[in-house]
Amino acid sequence: MGWTISHADKHAGVMCPSYTSISELGPHLAHVLSSSEWRSVAFLFEARSDAWITISHRDAGRMARVLSTAASHRLMPTDRAAIVAKLAAAAGRAAAARQSWEWH
Repeated sequence: MGWTISHADKHAGVMCPSYTSISELGPHLAHVLSSSEWRSVAFLFEARSDAWITISHRDAGRMARVLSTAASHRLMPTDRAAIVAKLAAAAGRAAAARQSWEWH
């Protein structure tokens, strides 16, 4: 089981990472982001698996910038950086399309 996250790419449209892989990103993100940046995205990585999260396009744009910062940080492990970069891109696509970014 895993999350279904909208705006993943132009072809598939969604990405489906496992609940565990998303929750394991939290400590890595907290380590490389400032406390205010971490607070802006923390709820995504602490959410219950039965949650339905809808993020406005404005907030998705802000989250895309924060997640991009984390993905490119020198202390972010390469395998985790790839997942975070995909999340940042999905958030950016939702923002650019002026659509809600959804996790369910």
